[in-house]
Amino acid sequence: MERTTSPSLAARGLSPQAVERSRQKHGSNALTKQGRSGFGKQLLSNFGDPIIKILLAALLLNLLFVFKEQNWFESVGIAIAIFLATFVSTLSEYGSESAFLRLQQEAQALRCRVMREGKIALIPLEEVVVGDLVLLESGERIPADGLLVEGKLAVDQSSLNGESREAQKVPGGAREGWDISRENQLFRGTVVCAGNGLMQVQRVGDSTFYGGMARQMQQDTRQSPLKLRLEQLADTLSRLGFAAAILVALADLLGEVWQLTGFQTPALLSLLSQPPQCLGLLLESLTLAVTVLVVAVPEGLPMMITVVLSSNMRRMLKDHVLVRRLVGIETSGSLNILFTDKTGTLTRGRLQVRELVTGEGGHFASPQSLREHSLPLYRLCFLCGAYNNESTLSGQGQPVGGNATDRALLQFFLTQARQYTAPSPSWRSPFDSRRKFSAVTLRDSGQTLTLVKGAPEQILPGCTQYLSADGSALPFSQEKVRRTWQELTKKAYRVLALAYTPGETGGSTLSGLTFLGLIAIGDTLRPQVKKAVEQVRRAGVQVVMITGDNKDTALAMGEKAGLCRENDRLALTHDELAALADEEVKALLPRLRVVARAMPQDKSRLVTLAQEMGLVAGMTGDGINDAPALKLSDVGFAMGSGAEVAKEAGDIVILDDNFQSIGKAILYGRTIFKSIRKFIVFQLTMNLCAVGVSVLGPFLGVENPITVVQMLWVNIIMDTLAALAYAGEAPLEEYMEEPPKKRDEPIFTSAMLHQVLCMGLYTILLCLAFLKLPLLTQVLPPQQASFYLLTGFFALFIFCGVFNSFNARTERLNLLAHLGKNPRFLFIMVMVGLVQCLLIYRGGSLFRTSPLPLPAFQLVLLLAFSVIPVDFVRKLILRRGPGGRLRRSRSPF
Repeated sequence: MERTTSPSLAARGLSPQAVERSRQKHGSNALTKQGRSGFGKQLLSNFGDPIIKILLAALLLNLLFVFKEQNWFESVGIAIAIFLATFVSTLSEYGSESAFLRLQQEAQALRCRVMREGKIALIPLEEVVVGDLVLLESGERIPADGLLVEGKLAVDQSSLNGESREAQKVPGGAREGWDISRENQLFRGTVVCAGNGLMQVQRVGDSTFYGGMARQMQQDTRQSPLKLRLEQLADTLSRLGFAAAILVALADLLGEVWQLTGFQTPALLSLLSQPPQCLGLLLESLTLAVTVLVVAVPEGLPMMITVVLSSNMRRMLKDHVLVRRLVGIETSGSLNILFTDKTGTLTRGRLQVRELVTGEGGHFASPQSLREHSLPLYRLCFLCGAYNNESTLSGQGQPVGGNATDRALLQFFLTQARQYTAPSPSWRSPFDSRRKFSAVTLRDSGQTLTLVKGAPEQILPGCTQYLSADGSALPFSQEKVRRTWQELTKKAYRVLALAYTPGETGGSTLSGLTFLGLIAIGDTLRPQVKKAVEQVRRAGVQVVMITGDNKDTALAMGEKAGLCRENDRLALTHDELAALADEEVKALLPRLRVVARAMPQDKSRLVTLAQEMGLVAGMTGDGINDAPALKLSDVGFAMGSGAEVAKEAGDIVILDDNFQSIGKAILYGRTIFKSIRKFIVFQLTMNLCAVGVSVLGPFLGVENPITVVQMLWVNIIMDTLAALAYAGEAPLEEYMEEPPKKRDEPIFTSAMLHQVLCMGLYTILLCLAFLKLPLLTQVLPPQQASFYLLTGFFALFIFCGVFNSFNARTERLNLLAHLGKNPRFLFIMVMVGLVQCLLIYRGGSLFRTSPLPLPAFQLVLLLAFSVIPVDFVRKLILRRGPGGRLRRSRSPF
């Protein structure tokens, strides 16, 4: 089609000087983005983590006493743990954000055509200024807000208003105010589906509707469940740590006073009369308290959380899930309710004609079968479907332009459309959302026909007869066709009615019509969607489908997807939802499955109400209109094919637009939460043992059972290596059988406390017994026993930790369950054991070790291995006990 651009308008294209003046006055077309923090600034911000704050406090206290005791190891160890945790976290988030920015840059690399001094110039979107004349054609994205001054366009505005039908844009009309319903107004981010035209730019950059929405997306949202739980854990650990430190300090102080005075009054008075000695005792007790506090803090926890989140982030990318914010992974596992789009997420997003039903009740799955049945009926249906249509065939023979419904119709008649050329229509009435039909008048075989296509509720009342197979017109039964229409709607089909009337009507097209047939258009579910929905539902996550379809079609699709069942199919339309007060919606929300004829504001309202009910709410979306709800939700799943603003608002980008990927994100989130808990059990057990031996050892005459260098190796195991080992835990389908965790459910549970106390206390007793009882002397010559005792203790402590790592890894009685799915765990623990053997036999004076004779080494291994049967008994008792959590496990093995 030739462009009819006015020479006067073209000549008014801006000059370079006018472009610069406009840019200075109105700004550029670049969107203001939330300033991306540099790596250093982002690194500093991660020091605000609640556990990191505890470590910083412990580090500060430890530094106050490091010069007195020369115990630099703890200070250096804590400092390294803090740095590694924050550095790895920053590196992961920075890398993920860089990957996201590359996606955004690809979207921003688009160019548009503008008139500059009467010539067409191809410029980047960001260089468009107010006053520019932009040339638009089918398939192009509108670069700014403006007025259509020439031509005629069909524009897809679904990214703004959620409506699938295209808006017809023509010049003229009211110019006051900005509204997407105005026929002369065009908006940034929308797409031209058909036609061509010339737009004069009125607003650019942040002043556009798109830009204003982008600014709203940069507001902070509420705290993530993981951060909330970590704050609770930090508070609990700090209280326990300070309580233990105070008790130990008091016990040490009273013990020293007892040894010096026996609590005799004269001796007490004598001691109090010597301030330097009293101050020395206080400092020693305070130093011990700080030591206990530092040892008790799980400095490896931030590192582990960072490693497990980062590791799973890379795994998820292979499953087409791009995680923009690390906490979004764990939040996915805590979801209680998920609001999801239908088109493109549950379905393929490609409409297809499923069948054509004639007035006689015949069902035809292809135009060929209709042609074989009735040539007259076929010819008129073909003309109505292929030429009463805003779509056209591309050079490659594919439907382009128009709306999705028109493209599906043209695809249905595609073979015949290539073989047949009808004369140009003499009159056309495009589809209008208010009238809900389109019409066209053309001449075919010497006969003038007016063909009508649209919503059955508009077309059927105007039909007085229907076309039979032999081409004759018979009396029309509206009730029979209406029943067929309802049956098709219940199959989740979008239904159109086709009709015609001889001659030219000049617009009076909805009376005296001859009914041709009903066209059923449907979108197929994505493969595995029903299985994925069932998996998510079994996980206790309520799924609510939000769609623009009518209620019957939406319910039918909900049934196909497994969202709706016979006695569980509550659906509300936008109008019904708007008529309900917030408290009434909250009462219905647990039973809600479908929201039909939905508007963008429904999504934000439902997310807000769900959060007010204490639920962790997720939202999927792809349009600009979805961005507020994506930002507001606890975790926003943006579709990879969606608008840039939507992806900016989301926490996770589903690159393949597939609901099944959302199910994977939930599974990964639950796996991460379990991995964090496993690590906490492992580290707190070792910490408790280290604290217990450090505190009780001096009272039993055992000073410094572990050296500074040995403690460095212990911390490497507890922090870095254990973090890597537990980060590799595989996502198991059985996790999706569990109910979701509450938003404020603590990380550290009573069951975990039970395991930490039982195994920690047992390990303490085992280590102290090893040091004080003559166990080792029975397999060694008496003169060598004391020489090897501390080497044996070092080995015992490490191997107890290694075996306890298997106990903490699973709640099952079978410690090897699913171990093959985490080969990294087994490899790390085997390597720890081998390195420990190397340190025993080659560590020398640096590690204060001496080669243990084989009988002594076997005894150490046997004693360390005893933690496994002891924990087995503990699990068995809990499993058989009343109300025991392990007792309710699906399988003990």
